Amino acid sequence: MFMKSTLTGLLLTGASMLPAAAETAWPLTLSNCGVDLSFDKAPESAVTVGQATTELLYALGLADKVTGTSVWFTEVLPEFREMNAGIERLADNDPSFESVVAKRPGLVTVQYEWHVGPQGIVATREQFADLDIPTYVLPSDCTGKDNTKGSDGTRSDIYAMESIYQGIDELGRIFDVADRGEALVAGLKAREAAAIGKARALDLKDATVVFWFSSAEMDIDPYVAGRKGPPAYMMDALRLRNIIESDEEWPVVSWETIARANPSVIALAKMDRRRFEADDYEKKIAFLKSDPVTSQMEAVRNDRFIVLDAHAMDPSIRNIDALETLAEALPKLGVK
Repeated sequence: MFMKSTLTGLLLTGASMLPAAAETAWPLTLSNCGVDLSFDKAPESAVTVGQATTELLYALGLADKVTGTSVWFTEVLPEFREMNAGIERLADNDPSFESVVAKRPGLVTVQYEWHVGPQGIVATREQFADLDIPTYVLPSDCTGKDNTKGSDGTRSDIYAMESIYQGIDELGRIFDVADRGEALVAGLKAREAAAIGKARALDLKDATVVFWFSSAEMDIDPYVAGRKGPPAYMMDALRLRNIIESDEEWPVVSWETIARANPSVIALAKMDRRRFEADDYEKKIAFLKSDPVTSQMEAVRNDRFIVLDAHAMDPSIRNIDALETLAEALPKLGVK
């Protein structure tokens, strides 16, 4: 088993190496997941619905603007721990509409469209707009994706980091810190290229993998990564073949089907959330080794497990951390 601590630097120190970015020209208008937004000035505050957008704002140096957070999968990145400790957590999971509105935010930033979409769990974008509160959904959750199909949406195009970079750029302009956005993107791209280069040097031929996020019950069909979400981007970049063929973000697939495909490696999500028993990666491993079907898989017999931060399996700046973890782990596991 291989596990690496997640660590994503602020990367803002690289700003001095980049040309100075122009200040945002007001009014700023942009289209966000099918909704037109217009800003006359930078928002004075923000509430975040989703850990990915919370950490993205922190990475842009905007923690002083954040007045409330919600939807957490795991601990905040270590470099953001101190700043996050001083910000109110409205909810570990889905916040109420009332709790978000009570903060009177200048902007609500959102990780998943289903939190504020037409059937929004928190509210619809129209409900927020009626109170003159704009909402911004990370483009990574709507670019090349149909959120009306499947429990977590279905992608028509394979996920790419460009959608995260777009979110960084747009939020940088919205908050008038475009130079910080440029520096953050430059640092992430450099790390992305280095990880891909390291993995490509392995010249993998037939290595296969399955990404197990969790399961509603330990002994029933698991939620695994489809062929077009963030894990698929990682597999494609590192030349690993996904045994799952669904375009759903996290389809439910039987263990019998997975065992027949016999993956070379199993990537396991590690999270602090305990909504399901299978949220615990150690219990995942215990199940895999004890179940009569899963215990026969090549990856299980040879302890070819890679433990990844769960949040790094969703669209976020942590995708680069996961890419680095995989690139470092594969040669140690003897994967060909």
